[in-house]
Amino acid sequence: MPFTLPSRTPTGPRRRSLLASAAGAVVLAGCSAPESSTDTTGGSPSAADRARARAARDSETLAARYAAVITAHPPLAERLSPLRAEVVRHAKAFGGTGSSKPSATAPSPSPSPTPASPSASVSASASASPTVPTSEKDALTDLASAERTLADQRAKALLEAPGELARLLASVAAAGAAHAFLLTEGAK
Repeated sequence: MPFTLPSRTPTGPRRRSLLASAAGAVVLAGCSAPESSTDTTGGSPSAADRARARAARDSETLAARYAAVITAHPPLAERLSPLRAEVVRHAKAFGGTGSSKPSATAPSPSPSPTPASPSASVSASASASPTVPTSEKDALTDLASAERTLADQRAKALLEAPGELARLLASVAAAGAAHAFLLTEGAK
């Protein structure tokens, strides 16, 4: 009787399971309107309010980066528009305006062929024009790096956030990790 080896299947999460878990996390956490905090003292915002405002600003900044890449590299628009729309919804869920839209005034690609620094802060001002790498691949890598950095920041912040905000941060961090995966997988 011959010995047969079991079929070899790839290890690690599959793309569908990663997307399904991210979508499930969003459904479970619910992107609800911000709750008013009762933990304010003397008119100053609570830690939860500050964390919510920071998360909204970070999402708006990331949406502006997506808009800049879409404007600089129109062939990527079909691929990036759904991801950007999700980031705008995240900003709204945190209480932001979600008003950063792609416009004709978005920056053009930078003259240097090197990608923007991956260590650039995601929480930089949304009004500052993000630098867009000239190559589409570098632009996607830069966006994936920004998504990963922001997802990591949110995962750390949720440890100190109250219940509902922690669930929202976890959900959006999972979505950001899924976005980073989709941005890097398509670049291969």
